[in-house]
Amino acid sequence: MRFFSLLLLGGSLVMPAHAADAQNWLSRLLKAEKQQSFQGVFVYERNGSFSTHAIWHLIGQNGGARERLLKLDGSPAEMLRVDGRLRCVSSTSADQLIEEGVWPPRPLDPQELTNWYELRMIGESRVAGRTAVVLAILPRDQYRYGFELHLDRETALPLKSLLLNEKGQLLERFQFTQLDTSTTLAKEKLEPGPACRPVKVLDAEGAEQDSWRSEWLPPGFTLRSAHAQPSPISGETVTYLMYGDGLARFSVFIEPLRGVPVEDARSQVGPTVAVSKRMATADGDTMITVIGEIPLGTAERIALSMRAGGEKAD
Repeated sequence: MRFFSLLLLGGSLVMPAHAADAQNWLSRLLKAEKQQSFQGVFVYERNGSFSTHAIWHLIGQNGGARERLLKLDGSPAEMLRVDGRLRCVSSTSADQLIEEGVWPPRPLDPQELTNWYELRMIGESRVAGRTAVVLAILPRDQYRYGFELHLDRETALPLKSLLLNEKGQLLERFQFTQLDTSTTLAKEKLEPGPACRPVKVLDAEGAEQDSWRSEWLPPGFTLRSAHAQPSPISGETVTYLMYGDGLARFSVFIEPLRGVPVEDARSQVGPTVAVSKRMATADGDTMITVIGEIPLGTAERIALSMRAGGEKAD
């Protein structure tokens, strides 16, 4: 692909200033996400499957953000976030949007990223009728994939993101087809529909201290968010923990089994792995499922490292 061809041909000519320029653009992106209201339509491609989504993102006068996402094709799905915290989802399809990372785009802290990635400016492009600058984000170890990120030259909002493996093969695409940053958002567009089910937001730090925690994580990964909601199948409360390194991320789902016979499982489709492990706890058997864009062996190690409350490894 063009991304890795440019890196191979021009890698020896890349100057330190290019890395500084890339960091500056990521800093602009951080500010844009906190200050810029917008609405638009984007497509999401993964493993040869496409979906289309509408997004409304409103920054209030106090700086708070309210964001609604609506799936426009296939199974209906909707979710609402307020100040970055999930408030409601409408279906298991919406849950999949969270698991797969369809939205929001991965939060990028340039200072944090340089610990695990190399940043480079590699050119310009045009996306959704808007001029963009193109950044390469290259992993420094085997735990992460590389990214090609296209940022709107006017606002620094992400117009397009490509997830690429070490051979430059496309694993995942997020791309706006329409983006409006000037029209005032209608209030009704920010209100969830009746099918959007409330979720219980957990304190990320307390979620690990009081209920579940991981005893091993890949370097650089920390707990970023947590929430709980009823399972649409069993009705049991499922705890959801999301871990990230500032770019890559994976999720851990914890569900009480209450005697239900479930076997361990592992699978991989494209860049996404899923590992489920049955674990005995003081409150009964629990299913631990790890889903994310990480090596299969890493996901299995994470699943086995999960502990309930004050439990310790044997």
